[in-house]
Amino acid sequence: MADLTHCRLYGIVDLNYVNAANALRVTEAMLEGDVDLIQLRGKQKSLDELTDLAAELHTITSRSSIPLIVNDHAEIARRLPVEGVHVGQDDDPIAVVREKAGRNVIVGKSTHTLAQAIAAQSEGADYIGFGPIFATPTKPDYKPIGLADIKRVHVDVTLPIFCIGGIKIDNLDQVIAAGARRAVIVSGLLQAEDVAEYARTAKRLFNLKSEI
Repeated sequence: MADLTHCRLYGIVDLNYVNAANALRVTEAMLEGDVDLIQLRGKQKSLDELTDLAAELHTITSRSSIPLIVNDHAEIARRLPVEGVHVGQDDDPIAVVREKAGRNVIVGKSTHTLAQAIAAQSEGADYIGFGPIFATPTKPDYKPIGLADIKRVHVDVTLPIFCIGGIKIDNLDQVIAAGARRAVIVSGLLQAEDVAEYARTAKRLFNLKSEI
């Protein structure tokens, strides 16, 4: 299983922002930009569509030794050698995810409060997403939790914690200053004119301001 300790920047190929035809190009740009972890998310796509696309993406992520995580569908991890699965609060429990995958894959979990973060660690998550830090169109129903709990969650939870939600280059320094060691960037990265350079800029901010 991949070691996430040194991962800092998590990119998501979200099919609400990128169509499937461009997903390979965007993934290649993320890899060029030194993204540490990539997730495929397609809430409106069928299991078969996502499986086919994940197979394509995995051919290039595996060459770069970058873990590919699929959102929601543990069945994809049974069909393909992807490295992990990410689930939300309303999805399958982590033990069920691993059972469905049929092997010991990375399992990440979205959390929106300190209590949920602690519970995800107790449940056996390999990492957590913590947010949304800022308002985000990706999760319009979730109230932003802000910066205040970032330091505390890093005390209460020993897993790799990826802050998520409305994080862009313009506010990443605030998130790092609040105690974040890792972050997920979605729309800012996917809508950038130069995806690779955007990712490189984010990594430089972490390298300058963050210590793991």
